[in-house]
Amino acid sequence: MDELLKMILAGILSGSVISSIIGFFLYKRTARMAEDIKSEYARQMTVFQSSRAWREKSVSELLGPLYMQFDRTEKAFRRWKGQNLYLEAKIIREGNLTIRDLLLSKSHLIPPDLRADAGRLVEHYDRWLEEFEKLRNAEKPDLQTPFVFVGPQGFPFPTDAEKHFKEAFKKMWHELYE
Repeated sequence: MDELLKMILAGILSGSVISSIIGFFLYKRTARMAEDIKSEYARQMTVFQSSRAWREKSVSELLGPLYMQFDRTEKAFRRWKGQNLYLEAKIIREGNLTIRDLLLSKSHLIPPDLRADAGRLVEHYDRWLEEFEKLRNAEKPDLQTPFVFVGPQGFPFPTDAEKHFKEAFKKMWHELYE
């Protein structure tokens, strides 16, 4: 009986040791998995926050101001009734210059799918501003030309690019704030 009791105690003791060892390894494995999940969550949260911060800057520092300048110059064109040097020099020129400068100085905020559109807009505005300087800011400005226009010379305004920027602003703003 004494022998049987020793065997039972030894079995219980070895079972407890084995259970403890298995429990320890399961605990370690679970802790490592929890740490991996926590680390992956933190990485994904960092990516999400970084992406959101970029999109917020893109909307507030580039797309929103572009939208307003596009709208401003479009309204000025609609008011056009013949030669109006004030509209041309003050509103159109300022708007064109502002749009071009925004695209150049905030190029890191241009969504990748709009980069080609941005290039076409910059090319148009560069050409328009060049013509404006030649015709209006020369020593003897040409005031007979009714409007500085560069469409026929091969740099027409890329209306589809403007449309794409406006759509991107609306879409990104909606995703961020609604």
